[in-house]
Amino acid sequence: MIPIKTEEEIQALRRSAVLLTRTFRAIETMLKPGVTTGQLDDIAYETITEGKGIPAFKGYNGYPSTVCVSIDEQVVHGIPGPEKMREGSLVSVDIGVNLEGLFTDAAKTYAIGSVAPEKRRLMETTYQSLHRGIRHCRKGAHLTDVSHAIQQYVESRGYSVVRDLVGHGIGRAMHEEPQVPNFGPAHRGPKLKEGMTLAIEPMVNLGGEGIKILDDGWTVVSADGSPSAHFEHTVLVTGEGPEILTFGIDDNLSGGDNG
Repeated sequence: MIPIKTEEEIQALRRSAVLLTRTFRAIETMLKPGVTTGQLDDIAYETITEGKGIPAFKGYNGYPSTVCVSIDEQVVHGIPGPEKMREGSLVSVDIGVNLEGLFTDAAKTYAIGSVAPEKRRLMETTYQSLHRGIRHCRKGAHLTDVSHAIQQYVESRGYSVVRDLVGHGIGRAMHEEPQVPNFGPAHRGPKLKEGMTLAIEPMVNLGGEGIKILDDGWTVVSADGSPSAHFEHTVLVTGEGPEILTFGIDDNLSGGDNG
């Protein structure tokens, strides 16, 4: 069963999303060459805990950090540490917040300094595919209408959707039903209802769709070493259409003052 949120839970989700947005804003002040991914993790932890929230990722299935920071060919789940951000790289940051027992999740890919045109186009395509999928988060639509819209746009631009990783329901837990693939035929799967909340998150590779997991057991990279981009929003299905709960993160795709 796909959980339906109460009005009280929806209000708590909105508050959770505000704290999540604040955390992205804090990270964005540090996005520049030479800053380590561990420093991003530190400021995220500080921001979330000062806001009376709990980092949703830290300790989840043994994950050691507050955020995931994935650079260039790293698709998702990069573990923060001593690695420094580099001029010309794409850096994807994925953050989850638990506030008052309600979870929100979002991700964003940033250009650090001046990036190659093909990287910029990959990033912009992934961002646009997310919003094309979100348009279908409407009462009465089928779940795979979201999936199909993402795949159709990505492939029309010459890129590959990662198929081994998917979006998910979210709210009372970090991961709820349903799984939300970023590919597939339209008009399949359950119909969306008011009060459902979904984490929509296309992961798109410049090269092929294949991935592999590094020896740390977490970091996912493109199998062919090509750059990857990742964007994610937590979305509420309403009677009037989709409400992007995490809309506040939706600007500044460049790293700090270097974009």
